[in-house]
Amino acid sequence: MTLIKSISGIRGTIGGRQGEGLTPSDIVRFTAAYGVWVRQEASAGGHQGRIRVVIGRDARISGEMVRQIVTGTLIGMGIDVTDTGLAATPTVEMAVTAEKAQGGLILTASHNPKQWNALKLLNSAGEFLSDREGQKVLATAENESFSFADADALGKVTEKDYTQYHIDRVAALPLTDVDAIRARKFKVTVDGVNSVGGIVIPRLLKTLGVAETVELNCTPDGNFPHNPEPLPEHLAEIAAVTRQQSADVGFVVDPDVDRLAIVNEDGSMFGEEYTLVAVADYVLDAVKGNTVSNLSSSRALRDVTRMKGGQYFATAVGEVNVVEGMKARHAVIGGEGNGGIIYPDLHYGRDALVGIALFLTHLAKSGLSCSRLRAQYPSYFMSKNKIALDAGMDPEAVLRQLKRQYAGEQVNDADGIKIDFAEEWAHLRKSNTEPVIRIYTESRTQEGADALAQKIIRKIQENLHLVM
Repeated sequence: MTLIKSISGIRGTIGGRQGEGLTPSDIVRFTAAYGVWVRQEASAGGHQGRIRVVIGRDARISGEMVRQIVTGTLIGMGIDVTDTGLAATPTVEMAVTAEKAQGGLILTASHNPKQWNALKLLNSAGEFLSDREGQKVLATAENESFSFADADALGKVTEKDYTQYHIDRVAALPLTDVDAIRARKFKVTVDGVNSVGGIVIPRLLKTLGVAETVELNCTPDGNFPHNPEPLPEHLAEIAAVTRQQSADVGFVVDPDVDRLAIVNEDGSMFGEEYTLVAVADYVLDAVKGNTVSNLSSSRALRDVTRMKGGQYFATAVGEVNVVEGMKARHAVIGGEGNGGIIYPDLHYGRDALVGIALFLTHLAKSGLSCSRLRAQYPSYFMSKNKIALDAGMDPEAVLRQLKRQYAGEQVNDADGIKIDFAEEWAHLRKSNTEPVIRIYTESRTQEGADALAQKIIRKIQENLHLVM
């Protein structure tokens, strides 16, 4: 059993002993700690009256159990709840501001397998908590200094579906051209991984004027038909169907619909790193400005940004870090190389819906096939790997050792260590969401990226023996 406590939220496997997995008592403890934080922040901001928190969940099997515990805990603290039901993470984020709520809780373990679930914590802007804010919640949970409401002050629950609201806002964006999309008469395949993507993406495509949608795994029952992380090795089914159906493009989302992978018309992968690159290319043609992504993202975004006259900036991994960087640099588009698009004109959160709308507009206006559009961008190849951490391993000591070994190269230690070589790079960091060290490499060829990854992995394995 696993329980990971970080500013990214409280994430763990369902069941087991208290404190070793995401058990009902752990859910109560962390939800109550978040409730305390929301009250304190609202009071400090001058809010008077009742506190409201928006919740929503993906379709994973444990979701209903977690929803009931979270809802009961919040109303037990005297906090009113707006329950958006089965909803994408970006939908819940937008619902927080639409409701003028003081916070939000998203019940999703994102790309993790079905035995996982998590509590993702939002502030009143519908954005993830900062490191300082997250640490306050964790400290409160450790102290268990909670105060619950008496019978007359209990919170109330309102159910409200915000999915169509989200879709309509995306369709109404100035850079979303529904007429251009409709004119191309696109045929699109969709893999909703049997979660909320199966609800929202077909509805979005209909609103955008897509002529025909072929749905795969769009029953939101939480029985993921494959590993839910939208990586090429998990997407054989949609690749085959896209090719066989003569579709123009295929879209794949993760269980909470904040990441977007694209499949070309011939069944090849557009590349999750290039989701952001393509959308940024389109946005930067219309609006000159800067871009931001994290240290693990492709150099292709930097190249495209500079070609369009903007400046590119990199941040530590994590949506909250990218958002802070985008605000500081006044970026017009940004995100993460895992297929996460952040478009400030809509909201500051990774959003597969806006990614689809802007990509389809770009594809429609280009007049190109999906594979030919992809061929226009600088070619880099990535290898994404991870090493599981056993009990007693010290990943920070491993990274310090590697930093010393590569002292002759350009090394950035803002988030783990990123080693920049002339034509390639490697980024190593302890994951915020899994007990692993992630190893991302990029080079001009796939063979080069894979070779660099294996070299780094061997170094890590050697160092694990040295520091244990």
